[in-house]
Amino acid sequence: MPHAFADDTQNLGTCCPSDSEAMQNLVSDCLDDVSSWMSTNRMQLNLSKTEALWCSSSRRQHQIPIRPVRVGGTFVQPVAVVRNLGVFVDADVTMHAHVTATVRACFATLRQISSIRHSLSRPALLTLLRALVISKLDYCSTVLAGAPAVQLNRLQSVLNATARLVFSAMKYEPTSPFLRELHWLKVPERIQFRLCVLT
Repeated sequence: MPHAFADDTQNLGTCCPSDSEAMQNLVSDCLDDVSSWMSTNRMQLNLSKTEALWCSSSRRQHQIPIRPVRVGGTFVQPVAVVRNLGVFVDADVTMHAHVTATVRACFATLRQISSIRHSLSRPALLTLLRALVISKLDYCSTVLAGAPAVQLNRLQSVLNATARLVFSAMKYEPTSPFLRELHWLKVPERIQFRLCVLT
């Protein structure tokens, strides 16, 4: 099943672990057709940006094929993580890679804002935090619906640190009163809210 974007194409398929070889051949044949169409239309398939990812539950990871996927005359080695429109998807679909990248980026931004905290008025500080931290937390957050609690707790730690920065609170000070005053939902509630808005 192909998905086309402005300059990217994704080919997706599902199968049982026992049928993975047949699926791999099917994907290779599909990519041959894509490459042929592109050549006919004076375009070229960029093999340096071509990635292959096998997804399964952690219990089935040992059944995932490790041999390369044929793309035209070359072979692409399957990877453990791919990035899709800014969302990192890992092979076991735990969203660990995406949460790690988000938490790292948010805390780096918080450290920078913290260094100029005393030069900012509260409205300016809140504007910066909403634009540079909260927006990262909320970006594509609906893909985290059903994610393990340990991953959501890592994102919640970012929200807690952000609230403490607003109120110049100590590291281990409870954040529930701060979140209520700021009218900020906790991370699981933010995800649920966005799903409800989409629905």
